[in-house]
Amino acid sequence: MNKPIAPDLLQPAQAFAHYLDNAAARFDDRAEASAQRQGARVGISRPHESAHLHVAGEATYTDDIVERAGTLHAALGLAPVANGRLKAIDVERLRALPGVVAVLTAADIPGVNDCGSIVHDDPILCEIVRHEDGSSWGEIRYLGQPVFAVLAETRDAARRAAARARDLLTVEAEPPVLTPQQAHARGQYVLPPMHLVRATHEGGAQAAIAGAPRRLKASFDLGGQEQFYLEGQISYAIPKEDGGMHVYCSTQHPSEMQHLVAHALHLRAHQVQVECRRMGGGFGGKESQSALFACVAAVAAAKLQRPVKLRLDRDDDFLITGRRHGFWFEYEVGYDDEGRILGAEITMVSHAGHSADLSGPVMTRALCHFDNAYWLPDVAMHGYSGKTNTQSNTAFRGFGGPQGAIAMENIIDSIARELGRDPLDVRRVNFYGRGERNVTPYLQPVTDNVIHELVGQLEASSDYRARRKAIEAFNAQSPVLKRGLALAPVKFGISFNVAHFNQAGALVHVYSDGSILVNHGGTEMGQGLNTKVAQVVAHELGVSFDTVRATATDTEKVANTSATAASTGADLNGKAAQDAARQIRDRLAACMAARHGGRPEDVVFANDKVSVNGKTLPFSAVVAQAYVDSVQLWSDGFYATPGLSWDKDKMQGRPFYYFAYGAAVSEVVVDTLTGEWKLLRADVLHDVGRSLNPAVDIGQVEGAFIQGMGWLTMEELVWHPKSGLLTTHAPSTYKIPTANDCPPVFNVRLFEGENAEDSIHRSKAVGEPPLLLPFSVFFAIRDAVSAVGGHRVDPPLRAPATSEAILDAIAAVSNGR
Repeated sequence: MNKPIAPDLLQPAQAFAHYLDNAAARFDDRAEASAQRQGARVGISRPHESAHLHVAGEATYTDDIVERAGTLHAALGLAPVANGRLKAIDVERLRALPGVVAVLTAADIPGVNDCGSIVHDDPILCEIVRHEDGSSWGEIRYLGQPVFAVLAETRDAARRAAARARDLLTVEAEPPVLTPQQAHARGQYVLPPMHLVRATHEGGAQAAIAGAPRRLKASFDLGGQEQFYLEGQISYAIPKEDGGMHVYCSTQHPSEMQHLVAHALHLRAHQVQVECRRMGGGFGGKESQSALFACVAAVAAAKLQRPVKLRLDRDDDFLITGRRHGFWFEYEVGYDDEGRILGAEITMVSHAGHSADLSGPVMTRALCHFDNAYWLPDVAMHGYSGKTNTQSNTAFRGFGGPQGAIAMENIIDSIARELGRDPLDVRRVNFYGRGERNVTPYLQPVTDNVIHELVGQLEASSDYRARRKAIEAFNAQSPVLKRGLALAPVKFGISFNVAHFNQAGALVHVYSDGSILVNHGGTEMGQGLNTKVAQVVAHELGVSFDTVRATATDTEKVANTSATAASTGADLNGKAAQDAARQIRDRLAACMAARHGGRPEDVVFANDKVSVNGKTLPFSAVVAQAYVDSVQLWSDGFYATPGLSWDKDKMQGRPFYYFAYGAAVSEVVVDTLTGEWKLLRADVLHDVGRSLNPAVDIGQVEGAFIQGMGWLTMEELVWHPKSGLLTTHAPSTYKIPTANDCPPVFNVRLFEGENAEDSIHRSKAVGEPPLLLPFSVFFAIRDAVSAVGGHRVDPPLRAPATSEAILDAIAAVSNGR
């Protein structure tokens, strides 16, 4: 890699050129080229399989599918209050509006009016029902809740009609509950509380805290985050013969959409087909929450026997769907004079929203990641999923893990400041050990720990110690601009917490001309899953990447699939595709050995050729011979992750197959007069095991870093305190990072190593873990704010660390509190 350049010496154009030089250097790897010549198709940097379609504007997304004749467009009428009662809908006036063909209400749903993924508490449309006292009304849970759907000849006509909801609904409003703190004070939760406790000494966490030489007691407020996928929520439903339904849906979980649509239509699963070629981003927002739109489109299509498309406007997408859970933490910690944590107790209250959705597993993962990379001998964690009159929050990259881990990082940072020590040194004394101090609070041993050497390498390559001294010197002579530096580590568990979700299937077809098609249960959302799966198949059969084609995820091809989530996409589907391809390879090898002599196990597949008993044949010729010999040239494959267990009541077991590790060093400068800040440099070292595709993996790390930085610094969600309106519901008010927010020096490297577990080619997941790396940005800002008071006052900095939040923290530090 090129030698880093001092960030203050770079102009924007130079910075971009420097970034490209570093990127080129990362991928100019002679070892990769040599491996490719020898027949390897994994461990190779190559472009995304759809990159050429993306840049040409030819990649087909759901909205690009050619509309069938007679297609109607749907739009949703939304509740105008956050909490209250729906008394009536003026359906006749809605039907009379220009271009309107029909109006759909909850009464038109032939099956179950519910799209809850786990708990059945999430209505598709607000439903007016008769109550015991004789009154009739429907419960309005949040401002933006879908109440009805308008079907019209054009999308514009449907949206114009739906926008009349405020005038055509009779509602009674009540005061809303909008924050997790309010919900917690009322004891108002969407699920029962969770408790994860580990006591290694008598009296547990409370006794350890009471007996510790030092104590810390504080709270921390952490905001949520909008997924802001470029392609919004969309479904296109087409009625089929004999009561069937074909739904094209932008979703991470086609099988769940299939089941929920079937339930809404009162059909069986085999009558519903759900298909997704690709998404324009998902980030968890299309795991469960694409269901409402799939159900509405399908119910309308079934009722009218016409194709129906429902594509949300960005504002409506914000107002209807949920996002990353915000959290509020209260904690007390006992520690010694070295900063070693002896006991910790924490209360986590998540902002769940109006229904359970995925708040349960999100809280489970938050509790299981509170330890991050640290040994906690005595710990008591309490998780509460606060019920509020807001959108139902859901999955987002990291799925609770980042929220749990940042609480611990905040604690470590505060301990270091209290002791006057470098936070890196305090982190080190608390790291998990090897052979001892290596069991998590949920009793899973950490057997693959590489955090010590990874952090050591990053500390050296980033010049951490020298830069720390340089920043101290800079801050001493700069009264307004203050610089900050932080190193943050990551340990992230990989697998679904529900053990049986860790399974996948795939189909591989080899055609008589030697071309290959693979289909699997995972979904492509830009992360490169299809690219990696195709590489795995190409490697197994010894052919070039261009010989393999991946096709749309389809519930009629691979059934009962799990969501593409929890960073398991390549782990599960790659293994399933490998299994299918290997079966075909073994059949081909047996066929060639029978024809040409030798043993099947000695047949070699590489570089589009097959070597058998001293002969070398083109792969296509081998396939043609096998076809003539009536050899089966297609196969299904299956994989289930071994060794997982989880007791949800005790919150103990082995929920994760392995851990992914990483660390990042960030340097910022803060203007203490305005609260503005800039990331000057970021150095990242991340563990992906033996990478399937280094180019794709580095892209994932870079993207996760910037996305996580946005969550922690600028993406602020604001609800009006009285009406409950999400006021930040568009790009004009909700700000995500842009290219201008990337640091001028951005050094990203992959840690050299391999997975200790038998994952696909010993690789590791890369989707979610690197989102925790920009913790280093937040704590670098905190370090800069702390410098205002000479590091004598712990800054009460909330997240996101917007300019307003930074100024509030600066004021507190300046006032000595």
